[in-house]
Parts: sequence; structure tokens; C-alpha cells
Amino acid sequence: MNITIEPGASALLDALHRAGFAAYAVGGCVRDSLLGLAPHDWDLCTAARPEQVMELFGEKQCIPTGLQHGTVTVKRDGRLYEITTFRTEGSYSDGRHPDSVAFVPDVREDLARRDFTINAMAYSAEEGLCDPFGGQEDLARGVVRAVGEPLRRFEEDALRILRLYRFAARFGFVIDEATEAAAKQLAAHLDCVSVERIEEELNKLLSAPKPGAYLEPEVLAFVLPELPPDDLSEAREIIDALPAGAEEVTTRWAALLLPLGEDGTRKALKHLKCSNAVIDGVATLVKEKAPRTPALPLQAKRLLGKYCLHTVQQLTALWSALQPERKDEFTALQKEAETLTAQSACCRVSQLAVNGRDLMAAGVAPQNDRNTEHFPPPRGAHRHERRCRQLGGGMAHAEGRFRLHRRHHAPHPQRSREHRGPAHLLLGAGH
Repeated sequence: MNITIEPGASALLDALHRAGFAAYAVGGCVRDSLLGLAPHDWDLCTAARPEQVMELFGEKQCIPTGLQHGTVTVKRDGRLYEITTFRTEGSYSDGRHPDSVAFVPDVREDLARRDFTINAMAYSAEEGLCDPFGGQEDLARGVVRAVGEPLRRFEEDALRILRLYRFAARFGFVIDEATEAAAKQLAAHLDCVSVERIEEELNKLLSAPKPGAYLEPEVLAFVLPELPPDDLSEAREIIDALPAGAEEVTTRWAALLLPLGEDGTRKALKHLKCSNAVIDGVATLVKEKAPRTPALPLQAKRLLGKYCLHTVQQLTALWSALQPERKDEFTALQKEAETLTAQSACCRVSQLAVNGRDLMAAGVAPQNDRNTEHFPPPRGAHRHERRCRQLGGGMAHAEGRFRLHRRHHAPHPQRSREHRGPAHLLLGAGH
């Protein structure tokens, strides 16, 4: 089995080998390479101690990111590479981090501390694949299985419970029976994981191609206690029907939290310490109901009058998943919104070519409550404004509105100051 190592990582491994240290690419980069995927990062492990790594590559090129755990980040050709010394770990008294580490000379001891067999493989061009726990076979079978004793792995670090479902969802793998049983048994231990890390893992899980089957009720009960378990089955199908990817996770959050309503959604996401932008985005999708009528131009303009195009696209995708029998209708609604946006159609007051300052600059005085109470807007003004807001049309409608206002409110040259009437009051006595 040959793996093509990224040039920068290969150069670092060669330098370590020349210095007399065993060194390997390790973890996710090996896993992804065996799956035929392009690794996002190349992590390296070595028998060299952290101070030896820094001495070899120079302090200017090294960042001491985790010396206590044996990790040095090395800069090369504009990229960053983590190089970690082979190690074993002591007890995990906080259920997340080892109380101590011990550096060891053998990569197999290092691999034994890792979470899942598919992540516990190392590779070097000289020695080939080092796979003491059968990770390559599990990749071929499509199985996520804990290294060694599952209960011990999850007792060491409860975050691994969420990582289990995230990896399985990402690759569409099944979960080893003993591994999943241990995860469910220890799901309550997730209370020692920070909500920020929980949110991060849930985002990655929801970004997977078809995450529905991996939303385990016995686990979600401890990270999203607000979510009714009875509603999860329907939510799974809706989530799987939505587009995948990190950029679509907001829509999938909305599908998951839809039973909670807007207020419940905000509360659940606030508990996870999501950003205000995420909370507002998801809550908007939850509260907005699908239109009942297929009046495409009017509905598209109504939505664009409230939201940006991306939000409209998210809404139509969510509605299509909720009501698949109306998918064609919602697709047409989305295309109509995209066409209006491409045409720069005027769908909201802020898009008008003329605003209040333009009117004031042209000599039209602002109305006050007394004026509007006694002298309502000129005939046709409301009808013209509705056309501008609902039918779009950009500059032409805006300028038409401007001319209408000027025509009705400009002083008549043949009137005396005593008989100017409503227009005199609107423009001011000194006009």
C-alpha cells in the first residue's frame, strides 16, 4: 500500500529520518488517503522529543503549540504542520484531557491511545503502513470501531462519543455494536464537555451527506434536552432531504429544531453558545411559514422585501423538504426570487433610488404628525407606493414616486400666500 504524501509533509519526514528519528504521517491524513480523499491537514508523529524537533527545524519556523503534550507546529511553504512526539497518556480525571503524558519510542504505543481504529494508523514511505488495530480492514468494511476497550476510550474523553457519530455520518459507515453500546451507556458524561465543542461536533455531524440515521436520541438527550424525542424521526427524514455541506447547516438546524418553535429554538441555540448570527438565521427559518398560494411574483417580492436571497433559498429548500409534494412550486418560487435579484428589482424601501433626503434636498419639507392628520397624502400616492414596493422596477418607479410627490406638494405659482392650502402647510410658510 503506497500513499502519496504531500510535499511539505514529506520534506519534514525526510528531515526527521535523516536526523535519525522515526517519523510518520498519522491519523486522519492516512485514513483519508486510503479512502481516496484529499486530506485537509497532514499531522506527523515522531520519536523526536519536542525540544529536538525545535532544534532541528529552528525556533523561527516552530510554534510551541503544546509542548506539555509533545506537539510542535512547524511552518513550511506557507503551511502549518503539527509534529507530535510518540506518547502514552495517564488518567483523565476531568473526562476530557490526560493528567499526564509520557514520551515513548514506539509508534504502536502512540497509536494505542487513539480513539478509533480508522484514525489509529501511521505511514512512512520507508516502512509503509503501520496498522496494529485493523483500521484498514475497518475502512474496507465501512465500520467505526473503538481502539481497544470502548468503555475506556469514552471514559477518557466523552467528546469521542460525538466524534463517533460524526465520523460514521461523514463516511456513511456503520458503528461497531460494542462501541455504540458503550457510547450510549456513557452519554451522560457529555456534561463535562464544553458547549462550544458540542456545538462544533453537532455542526460537523449535520454537515454530513445523510446524518439522519446518526442522530441518536439517547445521545441527543444530553446535548439537546429541549428536543422532544418523539419528533426526531420526522426530523431525520427532513434533514436528509436538505442539501448537505457546512454552508447548509443552518437549514438543517432549523429542520431539527422546528418542533421547538422560534422561542424554543433561540433558547436551545443560546444554551450551546451559538453566535447571534446563527441563532437569528435558524430562528428566521423556523418562524417563517410556507405560503399557501402559488402567486410567484408577489410571494417572491414579499420574501425579498424581508430577507436576502440566500435566506429565501434556504426557506424554499426547507419548505420543499417539509412538503415534497409542493417541491416544484417552491423551486419556481426560488427561481423567481433569483431572477428578481439578478434584475435588481426594487422589493424594499431601502432599495428605492430616491429617499427622504433626496426629497428634502429638492425642497420638499418633511411632514409631521399634525400635517398628516389634517392633510392626508395626495390622491394616488398610496397606490403608486404600493406599486413601487410590490411590483419592483427600480429607478423608474422611484422617480415616478418623486415626481408624484413634487406635483402634489409644490406651491402653485398663481395662488396667493393666503390661498395655498394644504400644499402651503406641507412645504412651510417660508417656501
